[in-house]
Amino acid sequence: MSANATWLRLIRELREAGTLPADWESAFAAFPRSQFLPERMWPMVDDGEYVSVDKVTGPANWLRWAHADVPIVTQWDDGRHAGPDPGAEPTSSSSMPTMVAAMFADLDVAEHTRVLEVGTGTGWCAALVAARLGETNVTSIEVDEGLAEAARAQLKRAEISPQIITGDGAAGWHAGAPYDRILATAAVRTLPPAWLDQTTPGGLIVVPWGTGYSQHDAIARLTVGADGTAYGVFTRGAGFMKLRAQRGTFPNHEDYLPGGEWPNDAREAETSLTLEELKGQAAFVIGLRVRQITHTIHTGPDGTTTLLLYSTTPGDRSWAAAFFCGDDCTEFLVYSGGPRDVWQEVEAAYRWWIEAGSPSIDRFGLTVGPEGHEAWLDTPDNPV
Repeated sequence: MSANATWLRLIRELREAGTLPADWESAFAAFPRSQFLPERMWPMVDDGEYVSVDKVTGPANWLRWAHADVPIVTQWDDGRHAGPDPGAEPTSSSSMPTMVAAMFADLDVAEHTRVLEVGTGTGWCAALVAARLGETNVTSIEVDEGLAEAARAQLKRAEISPQIITGDGAAGWHAGAPYDRILATAAVRTLPPAWLDQTTPGGLIVVPWGTGYSQHDAIARLTVGADGTAYGVFTRGAGFMKLRAQRGTFPNHEDYLPGGEWPNDAREAETSLTLEELKGQAAFVIGLRVRQITHTIHTGPDGTTTLLLYSTTPGDRSWAAAFFCGDDCTEFLVYSGGPRDVWQEVEAAYRWWIEAGSPSIDRFGLTVGPEGHEAWLDTPDNPV
């Protein structure tokens, strides 16, 4: 099968799945993702790991991955990484086509809609939006100068020219405001006020949003009101790299448990919850319920997986560690310490979700205003 036929087959599959709106098909057909990917890239495989592929040494394999419905890392460690192996931290990527098509559907554009894209990356999405709406209606901003320059070069080769700005996407781009739509391809924890200011009343902001509890985010589709507030629903779960200004850092384990030893006053409890129950959609909902708690997961050489919880309240060193052993275990040990019982808070949040009927992500929504961010279930007057 030819390269073009492979890409067209993916477009057909997206259309048949109801993911790709009909009015975006011609843009996808005109600008395959492969036009914008670097010679060396790292697709994500099924187990969450990354493989290195090189266009020079393996062109057929490179093209197969370029046309696959998977996310592809295009930069590690803010560009400091070199070599074929994956780096320490992915810092730019090309989103999987399914997610791109779904976010375009959320964007709900019409002819001549003016769009600000935050996070140019490879330039592929900017090309698609420009093909759909016209070059003069699209501005894309990228904080990484090297990525912005590479995107401009790829767009020039593709013979399409949306405006590409090098700058901090958290500040938007005031010179081109107001915009009818803002499309963010980097996740946020706090919606930047500039985005609200630069969106026309009635306009939409489509952005991956989440809490500090986990990396499980969701796509928020927010309508901006005349009073500068915004509200809307989450349309689906998502996993995106964070806006650089909002990356944050994980707590230092040694600050909570110096030397890695349990203190004498550590609390001990048991739980019947499994680690799998606390992952995925549950992790997103837990993040809506708890405040200033984050977590990491580690698997030891004996096969036991540990869920570590940390309070991120300034000056508070509350912590918890839940030990999940093998399939034969039905009860799991939990140790915790500090003034907050962070394990109890997380377990209570999970139980709340279960008792509510395990509502799916698309039943939750978000309101953003002067008082901050408030998540809700089904309606804004039912805060989580």
